[in-house]
Amino acid sequence: MEVIYHFLESLPFSMFQYDFMKNAFLATLLIAPLFALLGTMAVNNKMAFFSDALGHSAFTGVGLGVLLGLQNPLISMVCFGIVLGLMITKVKSANMASSDTIIGVFASAAMALGIVILSGSGGFSKYASYLVGDILTIQVQDLAVLAVVLVVVYGIWTVLYNQILLLSINRSLAASRGVRVVLLENVFVVMVAIAVMVAVRAIGILMINALLILPAAAARNITNTARSYHFVTTGIGLCSALFGLVLSYYRDTSAGATMVLTAAAVFAVTYAIGQKQR
Repeated sequence: MEVIYHFLESLPFSMFQYDFMKNAFLATLLIAPLFALLGTMAVNNKMAFFSDALGHSAFTGVGLGVLLGLQNPLISMVCFGIVLGLMITKVKSANMASSDTIIGVFASAAMALGIVILSGSGGFSKYASYLVGDILTIQVQDLAVLAVVLVVVYGIWTVLYNQILLLSINRSLAASRGVRVVLLENVFVVMVAIAVMVAVRAIGILMINALLILPAAAARNITNTARSYHFVTTGIGLCSALFGLVLSYYRDTSAGATMVLTAAAVFAVTYAIGQKQR
């Protein structure tokens, strides 16, 4: 880590004089490609609202961590996020109501439960920071967790890429080709839940879904193949996140919100380009 710090200090940017900015920069390098990859499938399968529900459930995960006396609620957040995601997927498969209705019910209930738990002792204000996030508070141990999650997700994606691509194209077609669609969907749900929970403290509940969806949506406007879609999404995610971080430092604004606005601007540009190409 010291080698990386020394390298960043050698760059002609004043923000790298501070350790918290170095950590924020490294966290951005880990979060952006992680979200970009997962965002491609979320956009392809119209699951934007689903990932938003997982983000909102972070409050309940924090609340459960407080009830259990955990100093770091990350474990309870991840566990609750996985359970909630699998429950939503299970209920959706019953086809008793539309997907957006089911997700809306779970999302609102989960967030309300978390707020009730955290406000019960009069200490909700201590956890309000989860709403907007603060990537500047990232520590070295947080970077280690993000790095592990990134490597594991990319490893799983590499092994299951063909099946994931087929599922993204057509669920029935994937099933007819022997793909275990339910298992694959559950694996994806678990990956999204873990990614959202490990990053929510840095990006914020209100912003995390936008950072997950916008790069993939922007890339979809200007790409025609699956391979280029993934590469362009990763590039847009990295560039918009890094530019947003640098801009937030010099303009003294919220890092997460600035990243999202940058990604939104890129989406607007790619949308215009896509319309012109058509």
